[in-house]
Amino acid sequence: MHLVDQIKAKARTSTQTVVLPESYDDRMIQAAELITKDDLAKVVLLGDVAALEAKAGELGVSLAGVELVDPKSAAQLDDYVAELVKLREKKGLTAEQARETLTGDDNLFFGAMMVRKNDAGGMVAGAYNTTGDVLRAAFQVIGTAPGMKTVSSVFLMVTKNPEFGENGVLCFADCAVNPNPNAQSLAEIAISTASSCKSFLGVDARVAMLSFSTKGSASHGDCDKVLKALEIAKQLEPNLQIDGELQLDAALLAKVGEKKAPGSAVAGRANTLIFPTLDAGNIGYKLVERVAGAEAVTCINTLLGFGYDPNTLQPVLEHVSTQKLDNQIDYIVYSAGFPTVVAINQHVKALKSKVAGFTHPLWAPIQGGRSIGSPRSAAR
Repeated sequence: MHLVDQIKAKARTSTQTVVLPESYDDRMIQAAELITKDDLAKVVLLGDVAALEAKAGELGVSLAGVELVDPKSAAQLDDYVAELVKLREKKGLTAEQARETLTGDDNLFFGAMMVRKNDAGGMVAGAYNTTGDVLRAAFQVIGTAPGMKTVSSVFLMVTKNPEFGENGVLCFADCAVNPNPNAQSLAEIAISTASSCKSFLGVDARVAMLSFSTKGSASHGDCDKVLKALEIAKQLEPNLQIDGELQLDAALLAKVGEKKAPGSAVAGRANTLIFPTLDAGNIGYKLVERVAGAEAVTCINTLLGFGYDPNTLQPVLEHVSTQKLDNQIDYIVYSAGFPTVVAINQHVKALKSKVAGFTHPLWAPIQGGRSIGSPRSAAR
């Protein structure tokens, strides 16, 4: 069974509520019908109710079983306003400004607040809005997981060689968000990606901290950063299977791993690869995708780093799925399964899995050719 089908199947075992804020994109309305019929999630579609019903009629879509909520007249709006004022009080946000933000035309902040208040298990967005806009709402409303400040992306690379990773599937990070993470950030990326590996692949991560050096074969400040990140990750998660610094061949090939890193529990059998920079990660995943013919299935690690209740993107983003799509709606439907999968694995109570950064045919090119990822920087 393909990884996408596995995630859908797992999602059906414990249905969550997923909010779709971008009802102004016809694909979201069409996806709402399919998600509901597929039993992947309970769907809340945000927007003017009369307008949504009219548009659904034009599209020939049935919204039976889909909850329609207009943020401007929602029963919970006053409660949401008070919560946002509380969250942003240090920024001087007034009740009037909070109400304006929550009832904005993009519906992103209202959707994120539904996740924060546990009125939804997850939010799927990014078909219309930029990833930066989606993340901004997630950051300001949902927040990051306790002890985690780094939001990153995870790419599930489905290769044609079952000897790699878990039956051919590898987790790559970070390939879309952080240009040059320091040691602390790199450690957090490793921990978040390990959680995503467990959530989506159902196995414990074997994390390789990648470098151009293996176990001191080279001496450079960049290698020192990876070693420091390894030390921090071990302190934060003592039971995590993680090793470094490792070159790629030492991480993936048993014979090379045994020779270059004898005694390592990770070398030669890694299923989770942590790249030292965005340059390396982005180039690496595209090489594997384009040259080796792998499929890139990603979640902004959920975003890996966010998490309201107690926890994750890969702390927020396991609650927020972000996707870039073409004219197809299949992958919006697929994204809706992530919140349930994460919840099943108890990474977060309010799923923040952001599916973003796909360049495989599963996902559309970046809108306008722009990079996506964090509000300030990202890559595809």
